[in-house]
Amino acid sequence: MIEAAKIWNEPNNKSHWDPNLDPEWDLFARMTILAGQAIRAENSTITRVLGGMSPIDPSFVRRLDERGVLDEVDVVAVHGFPLDWNLWQIHEWPNKIDEIRAVTDKPIWVTEAGVSSFGAEEVQAWGVKRTAELLIGKVPRIHWYSLYDLPSHWEATTRHKEAEGSSYYRHFHMGLLRSDGTPKPAVEAFAPYAGQMGICQWFHYEDHRLDEAVAWLKRLGVRHLRTGLSWADSFRPNALDWFDRQMEALADFEVTVTFCFTPEHRGVEPHHTSPPQVAEEFAEFCAAMIRRYGTTRTADTAASMATVG
Repeated sequence: MIEAAKIWNEPNNKSHWDPNLDPEWDLFARMTILAGQAIRAENSTITRVLGGMSPIDPSFVRRLDERGVLDEVDVVAVHGFPLDWNLWQIHEWPNKIDEIRAVTDKPIWVTEAGVSSFGAEEVQAWGVKRTAELLIGKVPRIHWYSLYDLPSHWEATTRHKEAEGSSYYRHFHMGLLRSDGTPKPAVEAFAPYAGQMGICQWFHYEDHRLDEAVAWLKRLGVRHLRTGLSWADSFRPNALDWFDRQMEALADFEVTVTFCFTPEHRGVEPHHTSPPQVAEEFAEFCAAMIRRYGTTRTADTAASMATVG
């Protein structure tokens, strides 16, 4: 069920990891090393992915490499949103990949690439097509972010919220589908690439969109899906029931599952971006999820995931 395990999400983005608590990423490095070792011990065929950088930053890769992190992951992941948040143009995507290739020999995956429909739905549709043209064949795995718009009454996962101005509200318009499930023009733009470009869709705890999302993914012909299992959510009542339901619903896809979000009561500070008090506890969570949902694949299959087809 799980083809890859991604360790954290955007660790160099302070909306996901607090640099005030870990300014040199020493705590993050230790946590990631322990998680990588735990995942490998449970299932050596599952690809271990270093949480997608945002921004794409070669110096961050070098920093983690110096701390031994790259010895315990198989893939380095990046995220890019050049029409919404990044200070570079969409046609620079190949250059951004090459910047990371210059500092590591690990395969590079794009686990989030997206364009919002905040300004115009037609711009998003064009962005899907142009992103596919620039990245297919450049990297072995691409996940478009995302299938659904974020409902307006939910909060985007960011520390800045409304203080970001229009940047905050763009978070709510990244889907191929509107939050009510109706399709945007981007759906038709994405469909021809669905076999080569997967989807990243985060599912909230007991997310009402799960079954409809699966139907849409199958209709589009998506093979590769990225989602998450939240360490923080694992402390909710009946958490395993929800995790089981989610992962069973996604059984027909090749899933990259992201492990992240510190439970407030287990953080150095009570926030999901905090380093954990005990890094081994996060590693144990990763191992337990792999033990419960991991699949056995041949070494040849695992190796093929790290190369451009």
